[in-house]
Amino acid sequence: MSTLAAAAAATNVAAAGAARTRGWRRYRARTFYLFASPWIAGFVLLTLTPVVYALIVSFTNYDGASAKWRFIGIRNYVELFTASPAVWESMMRTVAYTAVVVPLSVAGGLFLALLVNERIRARGVVRAIFFVPSVVPIVATAIMWRLIFSKDAGLLNGIVQVFGGQKVTWLADPYVIYALIVMSLWGLGGGMIISLAALQDVPQELTEAARLDGAGRLRVLRSVVVPLISPVLYFQVITGIIATLQMLVQPMLLAESSGKLSSAMVPESTTLFMVHVYNEFFYNNRFGYGSAMLWVFFVVILLFTVIMQRVSRRVVFYQNDVEDREDEK
Repeated sequence: MSTLAAAAAATNVAAAGAARTRGWRRYRARTFYLFASPWIAGFVLLTLTPVVYALIVSFTNYDGASAKWRFIGIRNYVELFTASPAVWESMMRTVAYTAVVVPLSVAGGLFLALLVNERIRARGVVRAIFFVPSVVPIVATAIMWRLIFSKDAGLLNGIVQVFGGQKVTWLADPYVIYALIVMSLWGLGGGMIISLAALQDVPQELTEAARLDGAGRLRVLRSVVVPLISPVLYFQVITGIIATLQMLVQPMLLAESSGKLSSAMVPESTTLFMVHVYNEFFYNNRFGYGSAMLWVFFVVILLFTVIMQRVSRRVVFYQNDVEDREDEK
């Protein structure tokens, strides 16, 4: 075979290999989109479409029922930023509430996980006791805490009176915010299970080596365990922040409002941002203005998430990052 013929044969083999590679890539792409298509269709229909619809409504004076609506430009946004101090007060109240509840939830879940991770008798029963409150429906939880915090026949006031104190109106300002915080922390069991799963993956040889070097339990926890489970803790922080910022039902259920789900009787200290939005939508019938509030809140949460993502690169330990740096060396 001549040199020219050999080169042509090699070229043909290479071309056939490249064709097989492209075919394999097209097959993988088609398979991916086939299996992902239900989620993509659901995202477009149930998430993207309502979000875009809310953006369009935010530029109108739509009241939710009348067909006589019109575009009013950015008037809703101008009112939101210039003539609605109650909106920003509710947002600041929501941020403050989140700043208290989320750290306590994550730290409390980690504490319970460390507790039930010990080799104790009936450990499974103890884990179940801590976990059950997190699966109780929120309505049942709210009814229970309303009975506990009730002024006239509540368990808490009964205890206060036993010690000679006076009845306290726990479900009104200024105490109702503390009642809401306690109720929110009642479901620590969910975070406990996530942290417990992370603790189970911590290599025992690392903690034992640290103890052999003279580190105490707190030092092992701070320098070995927490860095290793930091991705899980970060996940709980970011999802907890998003969920708490969007809290709506709990303040309405905790309010004393004849047993009906209503935002009209929510005290001022627990009128969080989403409760304010609910009032604008369903009590004031201002769907356009309420949509503008939601869009501004969406941007705030998105910016906050991006900032958290950038900060997490410095404080969250990812094993893949270490392996990538070792590969670069």
